[in-house]
Formats: sequence, structure tokens, C-alpha cells
Amino acid sequence: MIRLAPLVLALAALPAFAADYVQAPGSTLTFATKYQGEVFTGRFPQFATKLTFDPASLATSKLDVTIPLAGAATGDKDRDENLRGSDFFNIAKVPQARYVASKFRALGGNRYAADGQLTLHGVSKPVTLTFTWTPGAAPVLAGQATVKRLDFGVGVGDWADTSIIPNEVAVSTKVVFAPAKAGAAK
Repeated sequence: MIRLAPLVLALAALPAFAADYVQAPGSTLTFATKYQGEVFTGRFPQFATKLTFDPASLATSKLDVTIPLAGAATGDKDRDENLRGSDFFNIAKVPQARYVASKFRALGGNRYAADGQLTLHGVSKPVTLTFTWTPGAAPVLAGQATVKRLDFGVGVGDWADTSIIPNEVAVSTKVVFAPAKAGAAK
């Protein structure tokens, strides 16, 4: 038994490896803002998320989210068509957005921040996603971020007027994860 002690100590000194996850059914990605003072919400039903995460080893964590913009849905056909057009997402030229984060910070408890780059409308800018992490067989990341739409050129011409549509758009997500198959989240 005593001879095993050095082996156990050596194994304990090895770096921790983050677990790899892929998005599972039940995940949501939504946004909320106002139009002429009235709040409206929307969703992106077809987004895909890959995550490498271990709360004990944040330096090895990575988040990669791909968002097809054509699926943006607010429940208003005219508004949805406008969102897809050249004044907003311009999906004919830039059909998807992407968020990639490789810097994570612990905020206390099960709260974290992912500092990443959002690429939207052909523009990349830093965006921080704050989130809670619920571990388990199907872990859940529940997060929020604020996106300044004008920084990305979303809402041009008359739509750039922040008295019509505010610059800040609240983004919320709840991602349910499943373990990735070997090499899938890299």
C-alpha cells in the first residue's frame, strides 16, 4: 500500500482536463429589445454550441456558438423579414453569427463569465457572457449578455435611431449539454 502513495501523488499532480460537451435538445437562445418603447422578444431556434469546460480548470475552457440568422423569429412576420434584410442581419451576405470564447472567470458560487468575440454582420467585437453552470448527467449553462447592435452595424439608416430601437439588446441562453464523442468539441 505504501508503494502506491508516490504513484497516487504523481497522478494527482497531473493537470485537470476539461470535459467536452455538445448542445442537446431543450436548449434556447433568445433576445429582447424594444421598438418604439414596446418590448419584443425573439429566438434563434437553430443555433449550435460546443463547450469544453471544467470549473476547476477554467484556463482550458472554450465555448463556440454558431447562430444561423435566417431562423430569427419574433412572432411578427414583417419584423422577421426586416431582421433578415440588409438594414439588420443582411443574411444574403452574412448568414450566420458566431461567438467564440476562450477566457473564463469564476464569479463565485456556480457563476462564471466567458470573455469572447461575437462576429455579427461581418464585424467582430468583444462580448462577455455571464452564466451559471449546473453540473450533472445533462449539465446546463444559463447565461446572459448585452450586445450593442450599432457596434455591429445592425440597424442602419432610420433604424440607427436609438429612440426607435435601443442600442442594447439583451441576449439570454439556456444550453443543455451532452458529453461530446471523442474529438467532437475541439
